[in-house]
Amino acid sequence: MRALLVYPLFPKSFWSFEKTLALVGRKAMLPPLSLVTVAAILPQTWEFKLVDRNIRQITEAEWEWAELVIVSGMIVQKEDLLAQIREAKRRGKKVAVGGPYPTALSQETKEVGADYLVLDEGEITLPLFVEAIERGESQGVFRSGGEKPDVTDTPIPRYDLLDFDSYSEMSIQFSRGCPFQCEFCDIIVLYGRKPRTKSPAQLLAELERLYELGWRRSIFMVDDNFIGNKRNVKLLLRELKPWMEEHGYPFSFDTEASVDLAQDQELMDLMTACNFGAVFLGIETPDANSLALTHKYQNTRDPLSESVNTITKSGLRIMAGFIIGFDGEKPGAGDRIVEFVQKTSIPTAIFSMLQALPDTALWHRLEKEGRLRGKSGNINQTTLMNFIPTRPLEEIVQEYIQAFWQLYDPQNFLDRTYRHYRILGEAQCHKTPKKKKAAKKDPNWILIRALLIICWRQGVVRKTRWTFWPYLFSMYRHNRRGIPSYLSVCAQIEHFLEYRQLIKDKIELQLAEFLAEEARLQQSSVEEKTPIKAAA
Repeated sequence: MRALLVYPLFPKSFWSFEKTLALVGRKAMLPPLSLVTVAAILPQTWEFKLVDRNIRQITEAEWEWAELVIVSGMIVQKEDLLAQIREAKRRGKKVAVGGPYPTALSQETKEVGADYLVLDEGEITLPLFVEAIERGESQGVFRSGGEKPDVTDTPIPRYDLLDFDSYSEMSIQFSRGCPFQCEFCDIIVLYGRKPRTKSPAQLLAELERLYELGWRRSIFMVDDNFIGNKRNVKLLLRELKPWMEEHGYPFSFDTEASVDLAQDQELMDLMTACNFGAVFLGIETPDANSLALTHKYQNTRDPLSESVNTITKSGLRIMAGFIIGFDGEKPGAGDRIVEFVQKTSIPTAIFSMLQALPDTALWHRLEKEGRLRGKSGNINQTTLMNFIPTRPLEEIVQEYIQAFWQLYDPQNFLDRTYRHYRILGEAQCHKTPKKKKAAKKDPNWILIRALLIICWRQGVVRKTRWTFWPYLFSMYRHNRRGIPSYLSVCAQIEHFLEYRQLIKDKIELQLAEFLAEEARLQQSSVEEKTPIKAAA
């Protein structure tokens, strides 16, 4: 079987970083770990070609070569995922789909022509799909029936199918699932509340494979909650530390974790010892009532600002997610989020309006209450809320746009980034410096060019010119080791300046359309009642 693996386009989003990636000659942030894992699970007698459409287009030769097209993606990739199914069917190809979006809204993929719906987790459903293919079946739906696979059986992903030079970071996965019960989260729907982990030896084998293939940069541990099973994470980190030492620290790691990471100093110390540099936290909101309402109780046990400071002082750079639009939310939520971000000096604050994801507890509650505005999964940071909130939508939109504008004001962003890295520098002073193997490197002219552009734009052209140079000099004095990472985060503003304008334009347009439709419906209702009154 000749299988063409297709990864759909992402729309411009918070995580797309087009402008920032262009500075360093990369095309996408992360590779499609899902598809290279699928390629490893499928029979190795099959032939595979992978096309990430965020990197390049599919060639005519690849379309002609393919006997089977396999498409996987998330809800945010919906538009292009459906387009690729249609294109494959137009060319007379058999199409198999899987991943979070087809699993959540399988009917939408079936309606545009998908032949095989390989849903849930592939370790269980891909073998069922292969058996159907071998029996000559031309279509089918394959589900796990609620069973969760043992990920210790998952093979090493086919990293050899990737174009390493196109990606800013590599993807790897240690665990699936999360022990918490946040109402709006679809991770516990897709992967369950009992975190399942790979074995330490298994993950080290994956790292060894990446090392053999020549990867020497950052790796994003894509677990939705890396510390969901703290015992197993610590077992991994204790074995990862000597592996990193023996290999000369070839990688740095970033990941996602729950805020209760702050309660475990041993775990944070193990992470930094293994060269973990950053962690994404789902903070959501500083409003305790909203956190309790959405069942995010883990964020209410300790003061959030103290938790953030504890993690930062342990040497981990923080990225964080924030949400506006919870039920019962009081006016000014946007300002409170901005105040919290500024107070805690979090550089990268992912900010969204609340969306109801398919099959989540929030989705089912809103559906029961008749508050869903639509059951399409086409939602992201540039779309209106897909349900009727408990306070005026116009008020939430205004706060959302205003808060995004303040968060990514160039000066505000630079100030937060500098303060954050000064704290990280103080943390590094109290840790034993890592002994890394020295290696001569040729000058990287792309990075040098990127540095010059950053210095020109932020140090000369923009209003940040009055603080950019003093901050850089202070970093040289107090956190010299952190300068490359500091400048890479500073470069993110190149993306956010464009993205905040995109959000403003798209959200305001959608709000105007929504209000116009509401006015039209009200007018129609009045006109329907008028003849009845006249007749009376």
